Amino acid sequence: MSEHDSNALAAMLGGGCLVFVLIAAVIGIAIGIFYILTMQKALDLAGERHQKMKPAMVWLMLIPLFNLVWHFFVVKHVSDSIKSWAAEKGAKVDDAGYTIGLIACIANCCGIIPVINILAGPVGLVCFIIWWIKIAGFNRLMTAQA
Repeated sequence: MSEHDSNALAAMLGGGCLVFVLIAAVIGIAIGIFYILTMQKALDLAGERHQKMKPAMVWLMLIPLFNLVWHFFVVKHVSDSIKSWAAEKGAKVDDAGYTIGLIACIANCCGIIPVINILAGPVGLVCFIIWWIKIAGFNRLMTAQA
């Protein structure tokens, strides 16, 4: 293989890796947007007097690194808004997913610590998915009782 051929192969592999990273980033941002829309909808459905945070504030989750801290606030305020709404409507929501959401936040923060991230990453992902599904379920409940 000539030097020209190996340079061409290296360029193709580098370009392929770049395309893969860009596709993964676009998919990640799309998932983040759908998640944020779910949280925003929960706050909207709870109603203005039950909102513990303005619905537009959840979009701060798009800020890298800041979102690790802000996610704690989103989980707390979305859960409290749902609990406030449920108390008025007589619906049973327990802790409105707060515990699983808090575990997801803690695990995601631990995910940036080397070695610990091996366990924290998967735990954070699973808890995040469970939290998201719970909030989507509460959104259906609030829509049905509106």
